[in-house]
Amino acid sequence: MSTKDTVFDNKTKAIRCGDITMDFNKPKVMGVLNLSPDSFYDGGKYHQEKERARQVEKMLKEGADIIDLGAVSSRPGAADISLEEEMERLIWPLQRLVKTFAGALFSIDTYRSEVARECIRSGAHIINDISGGNYDEQMFKTVAELGVPYILMHMHKTPGTMQQQPIGENIIRIISEFFKEKVQHLQSLGVNDIILDPGFGFGKTLKCNYSILNHLEDLRIDNLPILGGISRKSMINKVINTKPTEAMNGTTVLNTLALLNGANILRVHDVKEAVEAIEIVKYYEGCE
Repeated sequence: MSTKDTVFDNKTKAIRCGDITMDFNKPKVMGVLNLSPDSFYDGGKYHQEKERARQVEKMLKEGADIIDLGAVSSRPGAADISLEEEMERLIWPLQRLVKTFAGALFSIDTYRSEVARECIRSGAHIINDISGGNYDEQMFKTVAELGVPYILMHMHKTPGTMQQQPIGENIIRIISEFFKEKVQHLQSLGVNDIILDPGFGFGKTLKCNYSILNHLEDLRIDNLPILGGISRKSMINKVINTKPTEAMNGTTVLNTLALLNGANILRVHDVKEAVEAIEIVKYYEGCE
């Protein structure tokens, strides 16, 4: 399949976010706002309300379509936190941001159905679940009841154990089967606004991560949008010997490859650079 069929001239299903319909005639950008103190790149940076508001305002001005809030670190080796602590980190900041940035779309990075429910009540629009429903058996039912879009991600094991014995082969088959099973389950409950996330770095070897990047379009089912979350990850740093703080150039290279291979959403720490990558790919594809 040519890139023209998968990036700007595609048949990817639109997603309903309340009164907003998000189509993917042009790829979207999801800006990351980590509220955890131990995230692999910017942990603890947005502890204060003014800093959070300033960063969200910056990302929206630079072109972010969605702001993704998370309060639990999912870096390799990360420890879990209690439901109460996650709620404490998330709810009040979310409520303030929703009030300050009326009209902005917020997704919530959580694998707990109780957190998901409370965040949607507080004004969020999308649930982003790294566990793909595997950590909380009530998550799919909760999403169906809430009637909100759901980001379905593939992860091998848990953040604390995922890199101890990562998947080293047959990764496309494994993720494809996972997506098919989970999407069927979600659709049987009435959830149709689904975004697919193959989970770069979540329990995969370096080679498998690049295989996923190369076969993004092969992972698509039912014309659902695909999210690429590559920003500043180790799959960049291990190849070019950089640290997360030095991985901006590598991130842009991989975001560009993801776009050319079918990604509909880029989840990033750096919105301006992602928007620029989309614009350049758009121009490139318009040239004969």
